[in-house]
Amino acid sequence: MEGQEFLKDAGRVIGEAEAMTARVKTRSRGESGRLTIGIHTSLSAGNLRATLLEHRHRFPDVDRQFVDGASEHLISDLASSAIDIAVVAEPSPNWGGRSLLLWSERVVAALPANHPLTGSDVVHWGELKREPLLMSQRGPGPELFKLLVSKLGSSDPCKLLRHDVGLDRLLSLVGVDRGILLALESATGAVYPGVTFREVHDAEGPTRLSFRVCWRQPNGNPLVRPFLDVLRERYPDLSTEPGAD
Repeated sequence: MEGQEFLKDAGRVIGEAEAMTARVKTRSRGESGRLTIGIHTSLSAGNLRATLLEHRHRFPDVDRQFVDGASEHLISDLASSAIDIAVVAEPSPNWGGRSLLLWSERVVAALPANHPLTGSDVVHWGELKREPLLMSQRGPGPELFKLLVSKLGSSDPCKLLRHDVGLDRLLSLVGVDRGILLALESATGAVYPGVTFREVHDAEGPTRLSFRVCWRQPNGNPLVRPFLDVLRERYPDLSTEPGAD
């Protein structure tokens, strides 16, 4: 009996060691483990959502953790190694590490459903000058504010209603006619009662914000490289240094 118990214990130890070795191998290949990604755009639609779905399909054992925040906070987290990757809208804070230009997203106005501006297919920047605008201090809010100032030519272009809350709460405020919200097209994938989206145009057409992925070099997390490879495959025309990490 003692011999049988010994063999069982030995088999269990060997099995656990083999399982641990397999986990180490999959992690070293970027196939398992935890990847922490800083984001500040909605995941209800758009290129980031599609990229994350593709990455999950290819690497189902990777645990993707998300951190939300303004770009300057995400860049600070990246510099301190609190996150592995940051996907931020330009112009982003000064970043001395590696980065790759990605896609662009159209700027949209979230309007109360009964607002007069919903009568047109698009909204022009000048039409926002007399409107109360909800402005977030999170996500791409600071970049959208800079864009607003540049388009309307004033440091105080209109009545700004600043809130330190997330996108879903701001869209709920739009739905009860508390103001208009500037957002990005990735926010239009979800339905909010009483909210209608319109593209924001200038004389040249739709206004866009570009996105960039930033990461540290070197980075000790082997899961960073495969994620960047997925991005480069999806947006090869924007990749300046294929295969570099």
